[in-house]
Amino acid sequence: MGRVKSLAIKRSTRKLVELYPDKFTDDFDHNQELLSKMIDTEKKSINKIAGYISRIVKKEAKKNK
Repeated sequence: MGRVKSLAIKRSTRKLVELYPDKFTDDFDHNQELLSKMIDTEKKSINKIAGYISRIVKKEAKKNK
């Protein structure tokens, strides 16, 4: 079973994906670097958001295929 993301992580991730849909990719490292430049928060939160963004982008790509 996977880990459950907090509501704050989900909300902030969805908001970022809506605001910058073309900046994020399915690559975790790329998203992590972008987030560290965009937002000022702790590393743990950035990692969670970057992982969730990667998953959302992969789902969207599969859905649109």
